[in-house]
Amino acid sequence: MTISVAQAQLFFLAFTRILAIIIHVPVLGGQSIPNQVRIGLGFVLAMVLVPWQPLAADAPSIGMIAYSISIGKEIFVGTLIGFSADLAFGALQMAGAAMGLGSGFESSRIFNPAMGEAGSAFDQIFVMTAAMVFLVIDGHHLVLIAIQKTFDVIPVNGSLPFNGMETIVTATSTFIAAGVHLALPVMTAVILTDLTLGLLARIAPQVQVYFLGLPVKVVVALLAMSLTFAVVFPSLSSIFESMAENMLVFITK
Repeated sequence: MTISVAQAQLFFLAFTRILAIIIHVPVLGGQSIPNQVRIGLGFVLAMVLVPWQPLAADAPSIGMIAYSISIGKEIFVGTLIGFSADLAFGALQMAGAAMGLGSGFESSRIFNPAMGEAGSAFDQIFVMTAAMVFLVIDGHHLVLIAIQKTFDVIPVNGSLPFNGMETIVTATSTFIAAGVHLALPVMTAVILTDLTLGLLARIAPQVQVYFLGLPVKVVVALLAMSLTFAVVFPSLSSIFESMAENMLVFITK
């Protein structure tokens, strides 16, 4: 089988878009994943997911300047599509940080290689658990299906339809609200613990509330998070499903 220059150029454009998408999904191409694995995964997905159309043997190739513009366009499309994944996992990280705020875990922040930022052990536990839920509900399958559908919406080296800033603002506000809702049970438990400790300090001043409060709030936060997971699983599924849907909404005319 002979591969023309035009076919090789289209393949590289599709490969560029897919790489620009998967680097925004921590489970598939996060910063903790080696570059060799990212490139290999993008190469395989480009061969499998892209609905290739046969080209004539004498199909003209794209000029150097036009091809450079096409590469930049595919990077922009992939980044715009991957932004929904950034929003979803960013909302989960925000929820974990809000849960850990005031619980005593924020005093020791460590680097999270999956998200590329520093965070407490508490929000890392939450994000890692959410990532496992993402895999359990086949969220990676939803992402791969969405990637394949992007080539139906915008063919390789196609035009750039954009649904406007209103769609991005709406999706961003939705994910932020979802993150706050996920954090509310644990935040409420921590606030009630603070109120209880404050009353205890007034009732029994001889009790060292400051030294008592730190381990108590840690235990309460962990118990609240463990009890909350049974409630937040449907919310996590909804977040990941809407993430896959927004990957197409952002580029739909």
